[in-house]
Amino acid sequence: MYDPPFLDHLRAWLRVALPRWGLPAGAGLSLLNVSENATFLAEAPGRRLVLRVYRPGYHDAAEMRSELAWIAALREGAVVETPRPVPALQGGLLQAIPDGATRRHVVAFEHMAGTEPPGAGLMPWFRRLGAITARLHAHGRGWVPPPGFTRKRWDFSTMLGERPHWGSWRDAIGLDAAGAAILADVAASLRGRLAAYGEAPHRYGLIHADLRLANLLAEGERLGVIDFDDCGFCWYLYDFAAAVSFIEDDPILPALAAAWVAGYRGVAPLAEADLAMLPAFVMLRRLLLTAWLASHAETPTARALGAGYTSGTVALGRAFLRGDPGIPIACR
Repeated sequence: MYDPPFLDHLRAWLRVALPRWGLPAGAGLSLLNVSENATFLAEAPGRRLVLRVYRPGYHDAAEMRSELAWIAALREGAVVETPRPVPALQGGLLQAIPDGATRRHVVAFEHMAGTEPPGAGLMPWFRRLGAITARLHAHGRGWVPPPGFTRKRWDFSTMLGERPHWGSWRDAIGLDAAGAAILADVAASLRGRLAAYGEAPHRYGLIHADLRLANLLAEGERLGVIDFDDCGFCWYLYDFAAAVSFIEDDPILPALAAAWVAGYRGVAPLAEADLAMLPAFVMLRRLLLTAWLASHAETPTARALGAGYTSGTVALGRAFLRGDPGIPIACR
């Protein structure tokens, strides 16, 4: 979908819409990221906005408005530093704009300065991220959502099972029969472990669900969080697994987990029974991302990782089934 001609089309279409936010049609407009959605930076003298163009068919308008409602509540409660959604001049945060026969939804955010935390020296950032995650979870547990609030459920059936939001892991790029057999066993093991762990309110609720490094903005001592597009109802500790997306087999993982747990426990308790599930959640996320790459093969991430990521998933799956510390997390 997001090939260069289509991105050129989106850029030209979005340029016409810029005056909705008080920006001239001739403002600078550059592509920031293509993932689930396409995100652009619009720049005019004295003003910078980030514009998210939603991928049609993923969220409906009620889900989009619900994301924005949680962001507003988090900002009002000073729970996390995250960019302010910016309404259009005629009012309304969510704009539905015709594009031929399609109506595309767009939302604008204030630009937040910062860069992705660097690979070297990640431990202090993961400690901060653990604390931020604990505050997000505490807010989600205590918040009363507005009427009509609706976000996706992330559970086994919608991640790896019969109703997958991101497609089937069986379609993974370069997956052969032997690898598929291993991943089938992994999926079956995860199904059983997650069922036994359960969805009690202290374990399952509203989370960000995509706190990976690309969605963090570090500047000075501040760690900002962006992109709540996948927020929904899931196991709380899945937020750690999302934080180590694409580095699941890095030898630094145990140290990152320890730093994250220390930061979390500085804000809220975390039971040993929950910590024991961290490897399962990391494996769950890894298999889910493997499915995502297959269903979003046109994205730069999928093109860069391709079959190599799938083979790495199979290797991690073997270790997971053996009970090896191949997803090597041990924190106390």
